[in-house]
Amino acid sequence: MKIKSGLVWAGLWWALVPHANAVIGPYPTIRVKELPDPLRSVWVELKPEMTPMSHCAVAFDSHTDGEKMLIRCSIHIKMSAEGERRAMRYCEEKRAEKNIKAPCRLVQE
Repeated sequence: MKIKSGLVWAGLWWALVPHANAVIGPYPTIRVKELPDPLRSVWVELKPEMTPMSHCAVAFDSHTDGEKMLIRCSIHIKMSAEGERRAMRYCEEKRAEKNIKAPCRLVQE
């Protein structure tokens, strides 16, 4: 009976692991493939420097006007939750400066 119970727990754990990475804090998210091309290009350039703790936040009112889009990242960070908070804070500060109406969202692969 121990083996069956161990397999059940292993199966439950394995089923939950992929979903654990999909959930990012209490912040709204956006997938990389949904980003405007200029923002996606910046994200691709930054990706090699990023660790699993790194996070980027984006906001954009236009898919073509560079003045109406922004990306802010927290790359060299030791805690994921702090990376999320910093990326969102940096994004919100710049969003207010640029008068972008759309909310900041964390980028998710």
